Amino acid sequence: MDNEYTEKAMQNIQGLIGNIETVIRGKRMQIKLILTALLAKGHILLEDNPGTGKTVMAKTLAHSISGEPGAQGVSFKRIQFTPDLLPMDLIGSHIFDDIKKEFIFKRGPLFCNILLADEINRASPKVQSALLECMAENQITVGEITYRLSDLFFTIATQNPVEMEGTYPLPAAQLDRFFIKINFGYVDEQTELLIFKDYMGISHNLDHLQQILTMEEILFLQQQCGKVFVHDEIFKAVGNLVWATRKNPDIVLAASTRAGIIFLKCLKAYALVSGRTFVTEDDVKDLAKPVLHHRLIYRNKEARTQALDQIVSAEMERLSKLKLY
Repeated sequence: MDNEYTEKAMQNIQGLIGNIETVIRGKRMQIKLILTALLAKGHILLEDNPGTGKTVMAKTLAHSISGEPGAQGVSFKRIQFTPDLLPMDLIGSHIFDDIKKEFIFKRGPLFCNILLADEINRASPKVQSALLECMAENQITVGEITYRLSDLFFTIATQNPVEMEGTYPLPAAQLDRFFIKINFGYVDEQTELLIFKDYMGISHNLDHLQQILTMEEILFLQQQCGKVFVHDEIFKAVGNLVWATRKNPDIVLAASTRAGIIFLKCLKAYALVSGRTFVTEDDVKDLAKPVLHHRLIYRNKEARTQALDQIVSAEMERLSKLKLY
């Protein structure tokens, strides 16, 4: 690693977390996981009830990263998913240019750096599938032409709990595109009281956020993730977790090889977000559920709440006896 530049960029990551916390209070772990997905070149799905700060989180992140000179952060687009949304509303469409006398392609909101896909599970699966290519391959194909997206393309999708009226369950292929899925959650009573007292100040902070990191630094850190040290026993732990999901009778659809690779990418990114250049056993514990849980299909509700926790606990017990560091 380029130690001097890496150290500076990692310090800026800590500054970015602090900058976000001027607006998003009491959510440090959630912020770290969002940045982990960003540095791992993945995407994140936030599930929770309305009013918990998911949309504001996405705006805060976008405004904290500098893009083009004079712009208020990198290019940020928000799409409100509704039942009547069409794929062309995301991708764009061809319109007739009266001057040139030809059809030209007008790009849709997917052509951006940070995309907020708000309430993604209120749109039909057909519309959700319009995201698959851009999230997996960083490109969009329209007819015979393929358009490359920016090197920095990060999707923050929010969804309401599936039990809410007017929602569609996300297809398995779509869920697999999200490196991490978390519940944003309510803050504790003390933090919420502070928010009530200072909601005007928080709104002011959102409008006057500092740009802590440049797009180039984000892209640099994404490259540096590949150089983070992973102990052989950590590799083995990831393998054990993936294999255990396939042997567990309470899990109908187990973790794939791709799930294991994504897990390793997230572990490396999480280490950098935490200010380290090596992965620890605690990183495995912190990320196992956010990375694996939404990829699995369980036999029943009881298995959904217990099966993965039991698998992770058994593997963490094995790792704790080794004392890697």
